[in-house]
Amino acid sequence: MAPVDPIAFPDLATRRAIDGGGAAAAWEALIAEGGPILADGAMGTMLFSAGLQFGDPPEVWNLSHPDVVRRIQRGYLEAGSRILLTNTFGGNRLRLGLHGLQDRVAELNQTAAILARAEVDAAGGRGLVAGDIGPSGEIVAPLGTLAYEVAVDVFAEQAAALVAGGVDLIWIETMSDLQEIKAAIEGVRRTAPAIPVIATMTFDTRGHTMMGVSPEQAVESLTAWGADAIGGNCGNGPDEMLAVIERMHAVAPEALLVAKSNAGMPELVDMQAVYRADPETMAGQALAMRRAGARIIGGCCGSTPAHLAAIAAILAEND
Repeated sequence: MAPVDPIAFPDLATRRAIDGGGAAAAWEALIAEGGPILADGAMGTMLFSAGLQFGDPPEVWNLSHPDVVRRIQRGYLEAGSRILLTNTFGGNRLRLGLHGLQDRVAELNQTAAILARAEVDAAGGRGLVAGDIGPSGEIVAPLGTLAYEVAVDVFAEQAAALVAGGVDLIWIETMSDLQEIKAAIEGVRRTAPAIPVIATMTFDTRGHTMMGVSPEQAVESLTAWGADAIGGNCGNGPDEMLAVIERMHAVAPEALLVAKSNAGMPELVDMQAVYRADPETMAGQALAMRRAGARIIGGCCGSTPAHLAAIAAILAEND
């Protein structure tokens, strides 16, 4: 495996000094508690069940239906989640531009952060708010036409809005291409050099990402680029995620690993995606992932507060 060039970001000691006891300190305090950390579950799945129409941007609901967004996040906190993602997966200007919303990046992302912060604070402040950053919606050069520096700027703009809204960390997810996730990490660090970063990729193509990245390559690259926690999300279900965690742990046993799988393979029923893995199935697989080396565990598409509550219970009983 070829060496990975690191990005010139501040080291941990410098980041702590820059942070001044803020986001990095909160992150380190959570990690220092020991044991598994429960993330949240799906936002999109819950919004669709509340009436979001296919093709509509979920981020707009931060403004039009803030009560619904907060209710979903409250459900995950009540299930035991300690890391709560903002409703901003597609909140960059390229994806928002598909709906004519490219000039509302700051408004939509800041509002999302404020909503999540309100729920965490109302729950006693035991959780952290993670600013959710998904793919740009385009393919970064040389595989695609999106210039790397443009991608960095796109992600930096979104990250700046999330930080302005008060997030504790940035969660970059569902990435397939190393160049794109590198651009996302660099964009975050340019605007907020001290903030903790979680970075996950989707290994849904015979043990690799759609762009051919293996779990081992992801670990090496994301570690070199300064991610605080790394792992996988989405994909074809918990069986696939378990194999990813096993492979990552084998080559990086000290890495802080993240497992956030879909609730099984989606099936199209009446023009809606249906996920068959029930809470008990997801809980059993979450325990297997924990034993395989995952520290941060949650759910992705198809998962609900009921799934997360079952995961929380089994982890508490067996850790």
